[in-house]
Amino acid sequence: MVKVATTRLDRTLVARSALRLLNEVGLEGLTLRAIAADLGVKAPALYWHFKDKQALLDEMATEMFRRMAADLPAIAAPDWRDGLTTVMRGLRGHLLRYRDGAKVYSGTHFTDTGYAATMDAHLRGLTGSGFTPRTAARAWFTAYSYTIGYVIEEQSGMEGIDLAARAERLAAYPLAAGAGEEIFGNHEAGFESGLAAVVAGIALTVLPSGA
Repeated sequence: MVKVATTRLDRTLVARSALRLLNEVGLEGLTLRAIAADLGVKAPALYWHFKDKQALLDEMATEMFRRMAADLPAIAAPDWRDGLTTVMRGLRGHLLRYRDGAKVYSGTHFTDTGYAATMDAHLRGLTGSGFTPRTAARAWFTAYSYTIGYVIEEQSGMEGIDLAARAERLAAYPLAAGAGEEIFGNHEAGFESGLAAVVAGIALTVLPSGA
C-alpha cells in the first residue's frame, strides 16, 4: 500500500524519513525512491530539495547533529580531559543509534550553522584549559577522528566474528591470532581504552608545554 503525503514536504521531513529508513535498509539500501515511497510522493519530488544522494546525506548528518547537540555537554575548563572524553562518548552513543550512522555522518557538510555554537563552546573549554586556538582545534579533531573511525569499524562487520575459528586459521601467526580478542572482543572496552590513549597523547603532544 502506497502512503499518501499529508504534510508539506521539506528538507527536514525528508531527512527524518531517511534516518528512519536507514535503520531498516542500511546506507547501501537507502535510495531516494524508497524515501519517496515512505513519504507518499514520487521520487522526482525529492529532487526539488536534494540534487543527489550526497546532498541528502549532508542534511541527514545535520539532523543527526541537531538531535545529539543537547546531549553533548560543553567542555569545561580546567577539566578538559573529562569533558573531551564525555563528548566523544556521547558522539559514539548517538552514531550507534543508526545503522551505518558513522558512515552517514563522516565526510558530510552541515547544511546550516547550527553546529557552530556547540563547537565554539567546546573549543572555548579547551582554550580555557591552556590550549591555543590552533591546538584546541587539533585536539578536538584528533579525538573526533578517532571516534568516527572506531564507530565505522564497529558498524562494519566487527560483530559476530568467530574468534576461535579466526585463531585456528591464523595458528601460524600467533601474534596476529592473539590480537583478535583485543580488536574484535569487547567494543565498549576497546573504545574506552583507545580514547584514553588519544586523550593522554593530546596532553603530551598537543597541549602547550607548561599548561
